[in-house]
Amino acid sequence: MKHDDQDEISRSQRKRDLDELKQLGLKLLDFSDDALRQLDMPEQLLDALLTAKKIHSNSARKRQLQYIGKLISEIDAEPIRAIVQSREHQHLTSTREFHLLESLRESLLVKGDAAVPEVLAEFPRTDRQHLRKLVRQARQEQDTGQPPGAARALFRYLRELQEEQEDPDY
Repeated sequence: MKHDDQDEISRSQRKRDLDELKQLGLKLLDFSDDALRQLDMPEQLLDALLTAKKIHSNSARKRQLQYIGKLISEIDAEPIRAIVQSREHQHLTSTREFHLLESLRESLLVKGDAAVPEVLAEFPRTDRQHLRKLVRQARQEQDTGQPPGAARALFRYLRELQEEQEDPDY
């Protein structure tokens, strides 16, 4: 009698798979209730996720996540996994873009007009006069210790430039 190891999944592999599905369930808990309802998933899984969001006890939450992992294992988890990964990628991208804008604004406030070419390299459609005016106002605010209204306006302008670049029809 030949024993086929290919068809058997080890107990530890099953456990790792279930842990991965529990982690997927944990990531789904970060979604809003409405976002969860929009996902194509069985009603039983949706109810389990909504219930888990209400549980504050660690041990009860752990049991609920175990249950969620089991429910996910009974369906094709790839579409859900893809949605979670897409959301994580979107979050990383928006964080990176935000840091770029902060860096550009800080550079403009420190270097003044010398940093304008940095902005132009990133956003070629920049209105130079408007940018310089905002930089002057923000630097003047800094020097006099006023609240950073112009610095915020500068950041908003940079964000508008970024959105314009992403969506040419803007």
